[in-house]
Amino acid sequence: MAKATRLTRLVEEIRACRHCAEHLPHEPRPVLQAAASARVGIFGQAPGTRVHASGRPFTDPSGVRLRDWLGMSEDVFYDARRVAIVPMGFCFPGLDAKGGDLPPRRECAALWRARLMALLPKLEVCVLVGAYAQRWHLGARAKPSLTETVAAWRDYAPEYFPTPHPSWRNNAWLKRNRWFEAELLPALRARVAAALR
Repeated sequence: MAKATRLTRLVEEIRACRHCAEHLPHEPRPVLQAAASARVGIFGQAPGTRVHASGRPFTDPSGVRLRDWLGMSEDVFYDARRVAIVPMGFCFPGLDAKGGDLPPRRECAALWRARLMALLPKLEVCVLVGAYAQRWHLGARAKPSLTETVAAWRDYAPEYFPTPHPSWRNNAWLKRNRWFEAELLPALRARVAAALR
């Protein structure tokens, strides 16, 4: 069976997943976008409340900022043939006591991630949004903290580009780490553009 067919079936299986339903504060709604032809992979944390409602990745202000970081139009971003968007946890995990998103459910990565990644053979660049994705994809190469991992981006490029989450909650981080926008983002935009040509 061709990889594209196997991936289509796997995505359907993931979208029907109810494995951790008893641990969620709502009905499961796995959200991802993937096609075997994708050249750019965006690997994040887990859907938030707006994405849970829409069923489409990054349909929130974080998505607007992320597309700006990538230098990518909405049409290209949501073209699964070109861009895979695969969070560490496929369902919105709920909110913590302070109103922030809970960590992605661990079951997702264990159940699905290796199988899914094996069916994305054409990826040329992987954007690792946040520490959860960075730890999974980089393994022992990830640094002890997100800031250290993102600061070491040249060690992982051109295949991997670690970034913080594009949430407004990280505005202070972005102000403290001006090198991210001055140095990493231009290199990331150039790499993404080259992969999509």
